[in-house]
Amino acid sequence: MAEQRAWWKEAVIYQIYPRSFADSNGDGIGDLRGIEAHLPYLHTLGIDVIWLSPVYQSPNDDNGYDISDYRAIMTEFGTLEDFDRMLAKAHELGIRIVMDLVVNHTSDEHAWFIESKKSKDNPYRDYYIWKDGKDGKAPNNWQSCFSGSAWQLDETTGMYYLHCFSKKQPDLNWENPKVRDEVFDMMTWWCERGIDGFRMDVISMISKDPRFPDGEVTDGIYGDLNPYVCNGPHVHEYLQEMNRRVLSKFDIMTVGEAAGVTIDEAKKYANAQGSELNMVFHFEHVGMEACGRTIIGKWGYEHPQLSKFRAIMNKWQLELEGKAWGSLYLDNHDQPRAVSHFGCDDPKWRVRSAKMLATMLHMMKGTPYIYQGEEIGMTNMHFTSINDCRDLEEINAYRQYVTEHQMISAQEMLKCFDAVARDNARTPMQWDDGPQAGFTSGTPWIPVNPNYKEINTRAALADPDSVFYYYQKLIRLRHELPIIVYGTFEPLLEEDPNVYAYRRHLGGSILTVACNWTDQMQPCDVFAEGTGKELISNYDTHREGMLQPYEAIAVLQEG
Repeated sequence: MAEQRAWWKEAVIYQIYPRSFADSNGDGIGDLRGIEAHLPYLHTLGIDVIWLSPVYQSPNDDNGYDISDYRAIMTEFGTLEDFDRMLAKAHELGIRIVMDLVVNHTSDEHAWFIESKKSKDNPYRDYYIWKDGKDGKAPNNWQSCFSGSAWQLDETTGMYYLHCFSKKQPDLNWENPKVRDEVFDMMTWWCERGIDGFRMDVISMISKDPRFPDGEVTDGIYGDLNPYVCNGPHVHEYLQEMNRRVLSKFDIMTVGEAAGVTIDEAKKYANAQGSELNMVFHFEHVGMEACGRTIIGKWGYEHPQLSKFRAIMNKWQLELEGKAWGSLYLDNHDQPRAVSHFGCDDPKWRVRSAKMLATMLHMMKGTPYIYQGEEIGMTNMHFTSINDCRDLEEINAYRQYVTEHQMISAQEMLKCFDAVARDNARTPMQWDDGPQAGFTSGTPWIPVNPNYKEINTRAALADPDSVFYYYQKLIRLRHELPIIVYGTFEPLLEEDPNVYAYRRHLGGSILTVACNWTDQMQPCDVFAEGTGKELISNYDTHREGMLQPYEAIAVLQEG
């Protein structure tokens, strides 16, 4: 059966982390007017959709993912009028805007929670998850995703509230239909304002195991909450209700961040019938599953291994075929920089490596996502001190594992931060080689990566062989060739330790892709059956039967 066409399958998405994208007023913090000013740049790149990380009113305990007012804009970012103007400008350029929807939790400064904690019989009490303690301690042993207990004692009522993340991010109680009404009404308000969809933050966590049992202790301190808060008993029921009441009424795209998602669950979330979401993000390929090991918890510094990474990617490509749509990404605001994590950010190989990774990803089946700066090959930061860090996850992990329990040395923790810390993705966008990389005329909220003198958009736009123009060509090819969007996926060379290769098939045409993950020449004979037409490569000349260091080639044979 032919794949059902949809604009969001054919689109390329660009994620903007507003705080770090472009500052228009010199306060060191990116803002909506800064984004608006750079929309022509994104139009030149050729992207179709912007996924905007949260811009709602927030006290910023977790950089905007702790929302105090869903219908207001964060003061540092601008006003609702600024948002409307940016949205209109984007639409003029043919760019859609997808908002970040954060409804697993709110800020503890949200009006609902302020009411909820006043008394046990407050009308808003059941908007959140409150439990009595057990044996003078928290209701269970769960560790929050940001270290420490997932429960916080409220002195006023003597009860604990659940916070899967920061203690300033209390989890909403989705079992309460009033909560769902509030959320769906807010979503409708934004859709009617003209936005083009939602990226849904940790949406797989909105239904909890009602038993709230202790979790397995993995680090000697706290228990793992993930099995009891991810893909819970009512999550699909809630999303189907959301679809009926909101999503199905608008021509929008939806993607769910689905922590702990399995392929079987993904087939439900992103089913071909369209009863829930368009697609989900899974994390297998960016997590410890793709690496050799970690030091403690999520923290480590091993590079992903091609054999493990390929097995994960191929599995998702093959098993979603005809059943659900996939999303394609290598980095985002929660992940290290793609070229540093998966490739090689050494100056000798950075450009080749970045282009190779882009080829591998953008020729696969699914909707591709580009994180700001990825299109110019931005790299990870080097952290010399915990004082360099701004991310709550890093700061809490350092306190728990280094300061309080001495389970890891400060030096080794910082080495882990260099490899996988979220702040790697949050350093300011590198626009030029001037002061603060052209991000701000003031002092940036987080330091600029020192390599901005060499890696910046001004240099990229001046160099015809830059990573930017390579991404531009990849995007153009996806728009021009249906086989890249809709072709079926066939793995190749599945045992090769150094080369990632695959084919796509559509209507008798064959697209063959081969990528060398190493800095050494590698044998590769997947193109031996016929020459075809070379669509794109990061080398001008080729060696027959071989791939040069970090070489990528995509060849199309017309049917």
